[in-house]
Amino acid sequence: MSLNIFPIVHKEFRQIRRDKRTLAVLLFIPALMLFLFGYALNFDIKHTATAVYDEDNSAVSRDFIQQFFRNEYFDYTYCLNSKSEINNLVDGGSVKMVLVIPKKFSDHLAHGENTPVQIIIDGSNSNTGSVLVGYVNMIIQQYSMNVLAETFARQGGKMIAAPIDYEPRVWYNPELKSAKFLVPGLIAFILMVTAVISTALAVVRERELGTMEQIMVSPVKPVELILGKTIPYTVISLIATVMILILGAILFDVTIKGSVLLLALVTIIFLIGALGMGLFISTIAETQQVAFMIAVLATMLPTFILSGFVFPIRNMPWIIQVITYIIPARYFLVALRAIVLKGVGISAFWEQLLYMVAFAALMLTVSSIRLKKILS
Repeated sequence: MSLNIFPIVHKEFRQIRRDKRTLAVLLFIPALMLFLFGYALNFDIKHTATAVYDEDNSAVSRDFIQQFFRNEYFDYTYCLNSKSEINNLVDGGSVKMVLVIPKKFSDHLAHGENTPVQIIIDGSNSNTGSVLVGYVNMIIQQYSMNVLAETFARQGGKMIAAPIDYEPRVWYNPELKSAKFLVPGLIAFILMVTAVISTALAVVRERELGTMEQIMVSPVKPVELILGKTIPYTVISLIATVMILILGAILFDVTIKGSVLLLALVTIIFLIGALGMGLFISTIAETQQVAFMIAVLATMLPTFILSGFVFPIRNMPWIIQVITYIIPARYFLVALRAIVLKGVGISAFWEQLLYMVAFAALMLTVSSIRLKKILS
């Protein structure tokens, strides 16, 4: 490392220590965002408020109703006395689902006849509605199979096995907790936003404080200036990464399944690219306010929407899918989930690693060229 870099690194650390806001952005904000997003952004549908209108009011209908409340998906919230109550409850959002059992429900089942049952689901939230439909289908299919088996046995027939006997095994996330899917994405989102924003203010701050002229007459080269300004933020960002991983393990039980060294390597490469992007923004902005706005627009929305953090890329229109290829967090997210959740090696995501290396090299090169123009 060139001796010219040490004074710059020392100066940046002193500046960060004095600037409490920057230190808060780098350390406190990531922890706060992990806590808020981890608990607020949750796709698990449990304890759904459910109303029941049982016109049959028989032992058979009550047994059928209980099938819905022997799990954590549905809560028996209302017992209705008339159909007129349904609209008010659903319209007011008091319940998300209504189960309507018709008259002679038990008689139809006893005679082996088709028995219609009405399920009313609030579809104002399409994601919640589709998940609830899946739960309902699973419960009713299981109940129907049990009824068929009992009816066949009563008629003297032999018990026959189902045509297909399947035993699902879910790898990497057996409990299907959305937190385990979201926490690695939160790491990518938080690091991208904080790294870019913090470094985006670096060169602009020198201009506003009037210290850029001193740097211009010093023997510091653009590459040395870039390294000197990125090293402190890289160190602090790595500390923030470790803090996020520890909090993820404590709060959401998300532990690292793969190599910690490989995770560190991938994270450093991603951070170098993000910090280089921040420095590039810093060279094109005239004020810290403008640099902050550009950094926010260039990181928050693209990383949140187009990286695969929340929304699957394969479900997007093809033109949007093409745009996602320029989002660095997309590649980091694939590598991150592969290491943290699956515990796989570099052979599973080497292409993503190459893309991140190329992005980091591009950002550092462009930043160096821009700084040459400023220092010349």
